[in-house]
Amino acid sequence: MKVLVTGASGFVGRHVCRRLLADGHEVTGMSRRPDGLPEGVSFRAADISTGEGLADAVDGQDAVIHLVGIIRETRSSSFDAVHISGTENVLAAMLATGPRRLLHMSALGARRGAASGYQDSKGRAEQLVRESGLDWTIMRPSLIFGPGDGFCAGTLRDLVRLPPVIPVVGDGSYPFRPVAIEDVVTAFSTALQLPATHGRSFDLVGPAEYTLRELLLLVRQQLGVRKPLVNIPLPLMHLGTRLFSLLPNPPVTRDELLMLLQGSTSDPEPARSTLGLQGIRLESQLAHILAYAASA
Repeated sequence: MKVLVTGASGFVGRHVCRRLLADGHEVTGMSRRPDGLPEGVSFRAADISTGEGLADAVDGQDAVIHLVGIIRETRSSSFDAVHISGTENVLAAMLATGPRRLLHMSALGARRGAASGYQDSKGRAEQLVRESGLDWTIMRPSLIFGPGDGFCAGTLRDLVRLPPVIPVVGDGSYPFRPVAIEDVVTAFSTALQLPATHGRSFDLVGPAEYTLRELLLLVRQQLGVRKPLVNIPLPLMHLGTRLFSLLPNPPVTRDELLMLLQGSTSDPEPARSTLGLQGIRLESQLAHILAYAASA
């Protein structure tokens, strides 16, 4: 099958491309630049926000896996431009050139009207996909872990490693079911050729649930750090995000704080039984993830 992957040079995109190649597919990676594309992936330049180059990239493909997304807005990239306009442009290109099969990457907790701009825009993009008339499947992953991720290797590691104490947002009780990149990739690979997944959405979550505090303790233990965990009252956190917004690269944004307080968890069984996920636990990979981050 000829498959176009948008966002192919990103963390998830690189893993998805490698799996598709291993499965025997002909893979084209679409991004603004070819940097980071796995060997064997053809490159097509296009701009998701404007739609420039998209029709040419989509033309002749059998399926599209749409992965492009941002977790933070910048001066040049807004949630609406990337998640809404970008999805509209992908759908328009598919409808104009013929491919019917679409696998769309959303996020757990995505919904219209969410207080978080990220979740709201992802929810509106999901609605566009559902109303497109294409043979769609929506994947809604929780936080994704694996070597080179932005969660364990980034946020959690920095919280444990950098401050003099380990800050815990509020009481740290917010629940998460992080999912392994291998299971995310399996979900896309399996669904690609499984007609039973057409018109369905799948929450991609791991087999174990952790609180934020438990995740920080796991990372602290793995790093061999003895710093105490200190709870930061929520009013102080909200004040901090307002002050952080003045910085060019804030440690946490208001949007990220809102999502953190909601947690990220769901029932793992529907995706596991339909898509054949392994249910990889975080503990089995955490040492490797943190060692990879230290060597990068």
